[in-house]
Amino acid sequence: MNRSCGIDWASDHHDVVLIDDTGSLLARARIDDTAEGLAQLLQLLAEHGDSAEEPIPVAIETSRGLLVSCLRATGRAVYAINPLAAARYRDRHAVARKKSDHLDALVLANILRTDAAAHRILPADSELAQAIAVLARAQQDAVWDRTQAGNKLTSHLREYFPGFLAAVGVRRNGVCHPIARVLLAATPTPTQAARLARAQLRSLLKKAGRKVTINAEAERLQTALRLPQMRQLPLVEEAMGRQTLALLRQLDAACTSADDLAEAVVEPFEKHPDAAIITSFPGLGSLSGARVLAEIGDDRSRFADAKGMKAYAGSAPVTRASGKSLAVLARRVKNQRLAAVGYVWAFASLTHSAGARAHYDRRRQAGDRHTAAQRNLFNRMIGCLHHCLTQRVHYDENSAFPATLDPQLPSVA
Repeated sequence: MNRSCGIDWASDHHDVVLIDDTGSLLARARIDDTAEGLAQLLQLLAEHGDSAEEPIPVAIETSRGLLVSCLRATGRAVYAINPLAAARYRDRHAVARKKSDHLDALVLANILRTDAAAHRILPADSELAQAIAVLARAQQDAVWDRTQAGNKLTSHLREYFPGFLAAVGVRRNGVCHPIARVLLAATPTPTQAARLARAQLRSLLKKAGRKVTINAEAERLQTALRLPQMRQLPLVEEAMGRQTLALLRQLDAACTSADDLAEAVVEPFEKHPDAAIITSFPGLGSLSGARVLAEIGDDRSRFADAKGMKAYAGSAPVTRASGKSLAVLARRVKNQRLAAVGYVWAFASLTHSAGARAHYDRRRQAGDRHTAAQRNLFNRMIGCLHHCLTQRVHYDENSAFPATLDPQLPSVA
C-alpha cells in the first residue's frame, strides 16, 4: 500500500498528515521545529512502513530550511509544492473556503497521491553544489544591495552636492568606485571638498588604490570640485553631509560583502567537476558560472531535456492558444536569479563569440528588440549547456552556431 505524507510548514511548528493510496487518514501530528520534532516525525513514518528501501515521499510548501535538509538527507523524495498550486488544490476539499493547518497538510498529501507526476522532486545536488548555491545567491544579493545603496546615495547627493557626481561620474561604477567612496568619506559637503589641496587629493587617491597618473587626476578633481554649483543653506548642507556619511557606511558594507563573497564562491566553484564545462562557454567566467551552477545544480536527472531547463530559466516563450486565438509571450514565471545571470551571459557572449553575435544580429534583423534578441540568444546557449553537461563535453563554437544555418553569416573559426 502506497503512503504519502504532507507537512504544513510554519516558523515554530509543523502539521503532519499521513494517508494511504485511497486517501484515508492514517496519522496526524503536530511537531515542533526542533531535533525532537524531527525524531517524532521519523518515528511516525517508520510506524507506517517507512524504510530505507522504500521511503515515504513528503510534500511541503518550501524548498529550504533545516527540516527540508534533514528530510532530504534521509534519501526520500521531497516535493516542494508551490503555495499557489496548493491553494488551488484546497478548493477540491473545502468548498466553503475554510482553511486550517491540518487541512493544508492533508491537501499536500493528496497532491502526492493523485498528481505526484505533475510535480518535481527536489534535486539530489551534491554537497559542494549546495554550498556553491548558498555563496552564489548571497553574493548576488550583496550585489543587488550594493546597487540599491549606491542609488540611494546618488539620489541624496543630487539634492545638495551635484558637483561631486559630476566629478566622479566619469568612472564606470560611479559612487561605488573606491576613489569616489574614499573621497566622499573625507569631504561629504561642497564646502569641505572645495578646500582640498592637491597634496590631500593625491593622498586620498593613493589610499583608494590609485597607482598611475595621480597628479593629473588630483588636478582634475580639484578643478571639478571647485566649480560653481547650487548650494543648500550652510546648516542644511552640514546635516545632509552627516546623512551622506551614514549612507556611505551602508554602501561600504555592501561593497565589502560583494567582494568577499565573490572570492568565497569562486574557490569552491573551480573545484567542481562541471566548472570547466560551464566556463568553456563564451561570456561565462568563474563568478557568473557559479551563479548558473547554483540554480541548475549538478543533479542531471533534474531536467529530462533541454526544454525543461529553458522553461526553468525563463528563456523559452509561453504559447497561449484558445480557439482561433494564439499568442506567444515572454515567460514571467521563472527562476529570477538564473534569468538575471542569463542576461549578463548573453550580453557578454556578443563580444566573445562570432556565432553568438551573428545569431543576435539575425534576430534583430527579424524584428526582435534588444531584450527579446538577447533572451533568444540565452535560450540557445542554455540548450547548448544542457547538452554539454549531459554529454560531458566542452562548448564547441561550430556545433553551437554552424555556419551552414545561413550562408550569409561569417564562418566561425
